[in-house]
Amino acid sequence: QVQVTESGGGLVQPGGSMRLSCVATGANFVIDVMEWYRQVPGKKRELVSSISRSGFARYADSVKGRFTTSRDRDTVTLQMNSLKSGDTAVYYCHIQGEDAWEIEYDYWGSGTQVTVSS
Repeated sequence: QVQVTESGGGLVQPGGSMRLSCVATGANFVIDVMEWYRQVPGKKRELVSSISRSGFARYADSVKGRFTTSRDRDTVTLQMNSLKSGDTAVYYCHIQGEDAWEIEYDYWGSGTQVTVSS
């Protein structure tokens, strides 16, 4: 049973920092990509960051220079600095990979709320 579990959300003031973590357990396949998405009510879920097994990272334009993602095996973190009210959202961890038979898998975490407010 694959489980993807996020942690680290909460309330932070504008300009502050917060660190999210996500750990994937139970995977019987190689996790190629680990991603962070975020979603606000009434809007489409958007990709925030992505990191490959080799450590190549990509970011949404809206968070470049403020957010940093890193990975250690099946754990991914998102360091968020200079937070703005517009970063308020539920943040979801998403993993993608494939097994030895090239069968693809993807799983989502249940999300963690990040609220940026004074």
